[in-house]
Amino acid sequence: MTGAPSSPERSGVALGLTAYGLWGLLPLYFPLMAPAGPVEVIGHRVVWSLVLCLVILVATRSWRAFTAVLADRRAMVVLAVASVLLATNWLTFVIGVTSGHTVDAALGYFINPLVVVGLAVGVLHEKLRRTQWAALGLGAGAVVVISVGNGSVPWIGLTVAVTFAGYGLLKNRMGRTVAATPGLAAETLVLTPVALGYLGWLQVTGAGSFTDHGGWHLAALISLGVVTTVPLLAFNAAARRLPLSVVGLLQYVTPLMHLAIGVLVQHEPMPAARWWGFGLVWVAVALLVVDGLRASHQVRSARVADAV
Repeated sequence: MTGAPSSPERSGVALGLTAYGLWGLLPLYFPLMAPAGPVEVIGHRVVWSLVLCLVILVATRSWRAFTAVLADRRAMVVLAVASVLLATNWLTFVIGVTSGHTVDAALGYFINPLVVVGLAVGVLHEKLRRTQWAALGLGAGAVVVISVGNGSVPWIGLTVAVTFAGYGLLKNRMGRTVAATPGLAAETLVLTPVALGYLGWLQVTGAGSFTDHGGWHLAALISLGVVTTVPLLAFNAAARRLPLSVVGLLQYVTPLMHLAIGVLVQHEPMPAARWWGFGLVWVAVALLVVDGLRASHQVRSARVADAV
């Protein structure tokens, strides 16, 4: 019998859809943090994510992996830079979805693969295939079309895309030496002194919302740790069970949900220029997906030939 997915693959797809589905719901979740502002939200997200990661590390007896990361100076330098990119990505996204720019945030995650390809050329000096160059050209054209149509550059989308692509590049350069939970714990540990300092200043000046808006608001801010960590763990488990090509396809669930929420729930305007721009992005993404699947097939065929 052939064609039937194995049990690990089925569970991997379920875990992947869980991760990307939870990330896709974030535009509905962050507005519930009001009256906390975007920076306060990110401060709590950093602190409570660290707390939950430390609990998980203790519960899973993975503390040594975490201390090994802290003792690795090179790894910590990379993770420190990655943490700044991650915090910038989080903050930009929260600003976007709480200020009527969820569609722009969705655009950022749609063009993220194109930015990754661009970084591969500009930073890693990789050579691209013709299809990849065509995809990059279409992505750049999409940004121009949306900018001209809106009368402004979609800075939120571009910032989301660039910071997330840069974060992914740094994590990729580290290889598999740092697991998901120890890595997130180290990244949030780097950010926590700044986050605690800012949150403390808010409380002292009376500008903070943590203790002044009831138990539900306090619980919502604390739950940011769960909202951050659970999808990451689900994604990490899915990535171990699925081929990279499948993970690459599943990633588009998140921006599709963001786009649907922005248009259908939050009623953001979608003039013709935006639709044309998104259309160009989708064609570019389709080219990258087809090219990636073809390259993956060629690699597998070569391995089979070598084995024979």
